[in-house]
Amino acid sequence: MHDLIIIGAGPAGITAAVYAARKRLNLLVVTRDIGGQTAYSGEVTNYTGYQFISGPELAAKFEEHLRKFEIELKEGEEALEITKRGDKVLVKTAKGLYEARSAIIASGKCSRELGVPGEKEFKNRGLTYCVTCDGPLFSGKKVAVIGGGNSALDAAVQLMRIARQVYLINNTAALSGDEVMQDKVRAAANAEILNNARVSAILGDKMVKSIRIKRNGREETLEVEGVFVEAGLIPNSRFAPGIERNEMGEIKVSSRNETSVPGIFAAGDVTDVTEKQIIIAAGEGAKAALSAFKYLMQHKFQ
Repeated sequence: MHDLIIIGAGPAGITAAVYAARKRLNLLVVTRDIGGQTAYSGEVTNYTGYQFISGPELAAKFEEHLRKFEIELKEGEEALEITKRGDKVLVKTAKGLYEARSAIIASGKCSRELGVPGEKEFKNRGLTYCVTCDGPLFSGKKVAVIGGGNSALDAAVQLMRIARQVYLINNTAALSGDEVMQDKVRAAANAEILNNARVSAILGDKMVKSIRIKRNGREETLEVEGVFVEAGLIPNSRFAPGIERNEMGEIKVSSRNETSVPGIFAAGDVTDVTEKQIIIAAGEGAKAALSAFKYLMQHKFQ
């Protein structure tokens, strides 16, 4: 029986774990990976204390801090279900069933798929969801980035330095990401922004050769060898059907990170807190840990 189980080890989960460890809680962290979306980011220029740091470097700093504490860590395990039974919180994974008196869900978000023909066939054969991981493989090639938010702009900026040509495919009338990032893409000689464009198919043989798009009512084909899907993120909350969520699947939380189930808290991108930023997720993780500690101290367990 643990005092606290934390699901996820991105900025929210790691910060929650550090705070909980400092409170000397009997703690278990269950996570598919360490670093979360931070590990897939390119340039991070807005995390206080670092004027510039890459996403993987910042994720490594988070992990280094986490491992300074003797925290029980189940890495490579994905939560399949979380339930509350009496005073117990039960977290089920493919490898076991874990019990605690409280829990923090900090499972973050995952990439949204396009749902078009060819996407599944060409995954890891020219189509990818991680520019930080796979971008260098496309040096000197024509590539397409699908999306119009900050993650898509970040991907485009990274690729502009190594690819011959970058097409930014955005399905709305205008980009929605930060103006600074937009200006970088607009100023690049090897980048082209295609607004009001929607991908309808990924084409190729053994590898991606082109994409078909519908733009302003007309269909056209772009020759590309790489497709980077940055069409937004969806919350990893399907394992928590008994907890109240909004229409987007985000877990609803109070200002104290409480969910609709007493003793279960949530933090970071998986929640309905506005603005999905690394620094906000970290702060929410700290709040959630302090709220869980207060719950444990005030609650009488049988």
